[in-house]
Amino acid sequence: MNEALFESFAKELTALVARDEAGRGASKLSSPRELMRAASAFAPLRKLAVVSGFYVPAAGAPETDGPGGAAILARAFQREGRVCEIWTDVRCIEVLAECAKAAGCAENTARIAPASLKERAPDGIIFVERLGRAADGRYYNFKKQDISEWTAPLDALADEAAGLGIHTIGIGDGGNEAGMGNFYAELCALLPGYAACLSVVRAEFALTADVSNWGAYALAEALSFVWGVRRGIEPGEETKMLEAAARAGAADGISGRCETSVDGFCAAALEQKIAELDALSKKYAALRAAGN
Repeated sequence: MNEALFESFAKELTALVARDEAGRGASKLSSPRELMRAASAFAPLRKLAVVSGFYVPAAGAPETDGPGGAAILARAFQREGRVCEIWTDVRCIEVLAECAKAAGCAENTARIAPASLKERAPDGIIFVERLGRAADGRYYNFKKQDISEWTAPLDALADEAAGLGIHTIGIGDGGNEAGMGNFYAELCALLPGYAACLSVVRAEFALTADVSNWGAYALAEALSFVWGVRRGIEPGEETKMLEAAARAGAADGISGRCETSVDGFCAAALEQKIAELDALSKKYAALRAAGN
């Protein structure tokens, strides 16, 4: 593998998905080198789980950020011949299942997460937009509301995984997600008014993006580079997954409405981002084929 070309690709991927377009600040901590390290560590793994699902009590539904990214990552590993499940809780299972189906994942990819890794231990776990507890042990949304009552403590799997030597990645966009504990000090400085709500849950690797789904899509592209075959999201698939999520009742985490948008970004804007990812992937595939 051409390391210099991979580094250039990672830099462009990061610049595309972490521009602070959402204005939350966390994506300023995004690192191309961390993306490369995470993809390189996870590419050889044979059995994986992707943990996602963020319930919005005010909407009475899971949000649209997370399920798409989880589905694309699970599909990427499955198409590479690996075993990969999506783990979530009972409040989010229907939305995750419908997104996985829309993405073309294997049947029954979405499952209720095990209470302990002793029940089902994978080689690696990826957390995508999954809440991580704050320093006080509670769970908070970006409005500083305590939503612990509606949040199953699946972030505890990150701590358990660390003790068992299982690889972990945390992907987030606000600082309150599992894995964002890696950036706790930096996020406290960036978001002092939100410090009490920030996640302290760490992961082996942590990736930030403007939208968590975008971080997952970038990881799928980085994994594809390591594998040498494209396994990422294709144009049109974002809309297909969002329509499936909406039918299952998912809501935009910003508006709280059941609609085909993510964090305030409409379907057209989201598809534009996918088109840019697609073009970038094809550019580097051509460079690689040319021996650059």
